[in-house]
Amino acid sequence: MSKTLQQAARSDKKILVGIGEVLWDVYPNEQKLGGAPANFACHVAGLGVESYLLSSVGNDALGDRVIEELSQRNVNTDYVERSSLTTGRVLVTVFNDGQPEYEIENEVAWDDIADNDSQKPLAQKCDAVCFGTLGQRAEKSRSTIWKFLAATSVDCLRVFDVNLRQNFYSTKILGESLRIANVLKLNQEELPVVCQRMQIVYEAGQEIESVKALQAKFALKLVALTNGAKGSILFDGKAVDVAPAPSIEVLDSVGAGDAFAAVLTVGMLRRESLSAISKKANCVASLVCSQNGATPIFSSDVLNWNDQS
Repeated sequence: MSKTLQQAARSDKKILVGIGEVLWDVYPNEQKLGGAPANFACHVAGLGVESYLLSSVGNDALGDRVIEELSQRNVNTDYVERSSLTTGRVLVTVFNDGQPEYEIENEVAWDDIADNDSQKPLAQKCDAVCFGTLGQRAEKSRSTIWKFLAATSVDCLRVFDVNLRQNFYSTKILGESLRIANVLKLNQEELPVVCQRMQIVYEAGQEIESVKALQAKFALKLVALTNGAKGSILFDGKAVDVAPAPSIEVLDSVGAGDAFAAVLTVGMLRRESLSAISKKANCVASLVCSQNGATPIFSSDVLNWNDQS
């Protein structure tokens, strides 16, 4: 009987951190744990890597449930603070094609992530940290995120997973995030927005050229562009890898990009080839799309991390 990925032996000593929002995705008939950094942290833990979330929840029942579920997923919650604001929620509508629409609550606990001295040692020892734009919408949390990122080591992978939501981003946030990051992940819908804000030429059908321009302008180790069923493009400054996605029936695409980011980051730390990373990241993202919720649990035979093909 195969173990779940969440039960897999931790085969290395890498430390990965998701920083930013944690919340509940509210569907018509149920609530599921969500927030891109939290999803990232859950998938990282599922891949057998030590995983932390730095965020904030309310002193309420939903906050208690966040801590409980993250702990069940082997995500370290020592840096999930308690706030006087309520735990965040997002109303999710999933259309027939599996694509989601979000209605995000304002002034919630993850807007209130406080900076404190205990976070610096985690920043200094982590091997990778993933952050996005949504968690930076409030000045207090944004300041904490930037301070944490500034305290990371030179070798740390600072993964900017753009995640544009509603109007909760700005040219300043995009620019500063790109300057802090050394890895960029974005999707086909986000690419023209980021290019336009960063004064980079974008032409439909010429995505590889835009990816190369972003990599060069911000001296990034790697840029990953995802495009749903069409797969992904990875560029590390030297080689381009274009990979298809497995053919599946999409049920709910919420969290697929976060799963891709987790596999991408772990693969980079394990120095896997671009083709191996693409194959595995597309596989796991597609599996997320085939099930409800952002962080379904998979059996260990889904992903063989010793396969370097």
